[in-house]
Amino acid sequence: MLNDIRVLGKETLAYGLSTVLARLLNFLLLPLHTHFLLPGDFGVQTTVYAYIAILNIVFQLGMDQAYLRHAAQKGAKVETVFSTAFWPLLGSAVLLASAMHWLAAPLAVLGGVEAGAAPFMRYAAWILALDAVTVVPFADLRLSHRVWTYVGVRAFNIALNVCLNFYFLAGLGLGVRGVFLASLVASAATLVLLAPVIAQRLRPACDGALLPELMKFGLPLIPAGISAMIVQVADRPILLRLMDKETVGVYQANCRLAIPMLMLVAMFDQAWRPFFLERMDKPDSRELYARVFTYSLMTGIFAALALSFFMRDIVAFPLGGGRTLIPHEYWSGLCIVPVALAANVLRGAYINFMASVTISKRTDSLIWVTALGAAVFLAANFLFIPFWGMMGAAWAAVTAQGAMALSLYRVGQKVHPIPYEGKRVALLLAAAGVSIAVRAGCPEGALARLAALALMPVVLILTGFFKDDEKQAFASLLGKLSAS
Repeated sequence: MLNDIRVLGKETLAYGLSTVLARLLNFLLLPLHTHFLLPGDFGVQTTVYAYIAILNIVFQLGMDQAYLRHAAQKGAKVETVFSTAFWPLLGSAVLLASAMHWLAAPLAVLGGVEAGAAPFMRYAAWILALDAVTVVPFADLRLSHRVWTYVGVRAFNIALNVCLNFYFLAGLGLGVRGVFLASLVASAATLVLLAPVIAQRLRPACDGALLPELMKFGLPLIPAGISAMIVQVADRPILLRLMDKETVGVYQANCRLAIPMLMLVAMFDQAWRPFFLERMDKPDSRELYARVFTYSLMTGIFAALALSFFMRDIVAFPLGGGRTLIPHEYWSGLCIVPVALAANVLRGAYINFMASVTISKRTDSLIWVTALGAAVFLAANFLFIPFWGMMGAAWAAVTAQGAMALSLYRVGQKVHPIPYEGKRVALLLAAAGVSIAVRAGCPEGALARLAALALMPVVLILTGFFKDDEKQAFASLLGKLSAS
C-alpha cells in the first residue's frame, strides 16, 4: 500500500511542477496587475475570467474525463477513442466561439460588466476554443504517463503568458486588453506544441458506436462542472452586483493569496484520477483510497494553518522600491485569506470522494451534488454579502464546498463504499483545533506562531495517530536522508 502511495506522491510532485507553475503565474502576476491596474479595472478583468472559468466546462464537453475513463479500459483502441473524442470537441468549440464573438456586447452587459468590455469577451471566446481543443491531448499525456512532456508544455505556456503580461502591461501599457491578449497568444502556442501528440493519435473518422458512450459519460459532467465552477468563481459577479468593482478587485487579490493551497489541491487532482482508475481492480484498492484521503487531508490542513499564521508577514515582505507583494490599498481584504484556505481544504476532500462515482460510472450523481453546492453558494452569497461584505463571500465558499464534499461522500458510500479512517480524521481535526486555539491566544511574534503550528504534529504523535508501518517508513526515509 505504501509503495502505491509513493507512486502517487511522485506523480503528484511531477504534475505538481506544472500545476505549481500555473498557479504561480497568478501569484507572480498579482503584484503586476495590482500595481498597473486600478482596483476597478482589476475587478472587471476578474469578472470576465470568472465567466471564462465557467464556460470552459461547456466548451470542453467533459471529453477529457470521458477519454481517460474509456481509453484506460483493457483492450481499448486508444487512437479510436482519441479521434472520437477530438473531432466533436473541435467542431463544437469553433461553433460556440463564433457565436460568443458575434454576441460579445450583449453578453458583456448580461454578465454585469459594461458594454465597453465586449472586446475582452471576444478574446475570451477564442481563448476558450483553443483551450478546449487541447484537453484531449493533455489527457492522453496523463494516461500514457508522459509526465515530463505534459510538464514541459504547461511550463512553456506559463512562461510565455508571464512574459507577455509584463510586456503588454509594463512595456506597452495596454491595460486589461494586454492581459487577455497574453492569454490568447499563450493558448495558441500550446496548441502548436501539442500538434505532435494530436498527429500521433488522430484518425480521420469517429466511431459511431463509441461516441454515444463518450457523450453519456462526459455530458453529465457539464452541468456538474458548471455548478462546481460556480462555487469557485460566481462570488465575483455577485460581489460586483451587490457591492462595487473596487470591492471585487480587493477580494480577488486576497483570494489569490490562497493560491499555494490551491496549488496543492490541483497537484493532487492531476495525479489522483489516473492513479485510482489504474488500481480500481486491485483487491486492496478501497483501503488504499482511504489511506490516501487521510494523508491528503493531513497535508492540506497543515499547509492551510501555516499560510494562515504567516500570511501578513508574506504580504508585508518588501520587494524593493518601497513595494510589497500587493499595495496597501488591497490589505483590507487580508481577513478573508484563512477562510479561503479552509474552502480549498474542503475542495481537496471533494476531489478524494470523486473516486467512488467515477469507478462505478455514476457521474450522473455529480449533477445533483454540484447543483446542491451551487444553490447553497448562490444563496449564501446573496444572504451573507449584504451583512458582511467580502467576508460573507468567503464564508459562502466554505459553506458550499462543505455541502458538496459531504453530499459526494454519502453518494460514494452507496455506489462504491470506501472504509475511510474516521477515527484518524477526528484526531486530525482535533489537533488542528488545538493549534488554532493556541494561535488565537498567544502573543504576536514569529516564534509564538511557529510554536502554535508545531503543536499539530506534536498532538498527532502523542495521540497515537501514526501507524507502525508509517513510523517504519518515516524512519527509513530519515535514514536515507542522513546517509546521503
